[in-house]
Amino acid sequence: MKIGEKLKKLRLSRGLTQEELAERTDLSRSFISQLESDKTSPSIDTLERILEALGTDLKHFFSDFEEERVVFKKEERVPVYDEPEGVKSEILMSGVEDKEIDPILVTLEPGAQTEEESYHEGSEFGFVIQGKIDLYLDGKRYRLKEGDCFYYRADKKHYVKNPGKKKAVLLWIMID
Repeated sequence: MKIGEKLKKLRLSRGLTQEELAERTDLSRSFISQLESDKTSPSIDTLERILEALGTDLKHFFSDFEEERVVFKKEERVPVYDEPEGVKSEILMSGVEDKEIDPILVTLEPGAQTEEESYHEGSEFGFVIQGKIDLYLDGKRYRLKEGDCFYYRADKKHYVKNPGKKKAVLLWIMID
């Protein structure tokens, strides 16, 4: 994207007219218009003044980083393979680098259980959306029903089991 197009997009995202930006920067509206149509190029000092008026700086303006991803659609979920029979897990946020959480939607058929995980770094949080589950931490059982949640440091052996006669669904979040 050319500098002018990028400036125009940034100006519009801030809800400013060319006149308002010109007033904030002590530049003419026609100069702003020429910049946005790539008919002229600004000096570094002028570009810095414009960017300051738009609430950013040179580093961020020329950064190649993509816009932060906010929405993750249902059809983008990634299934977790090699789960025990009766267990279906889906990664809810794929393609995000450096995230501090890994949310997974887990569905357990009656009697099914996840594999026991050994000790590891981080913490885990779960929220029972439907049904009931038994959470096992180092062999100790905790019974949870729809609407209940759990949180623990993952320095214990752990797994969940559906002891009921109906499907159980939970949101399970691993936290780095």
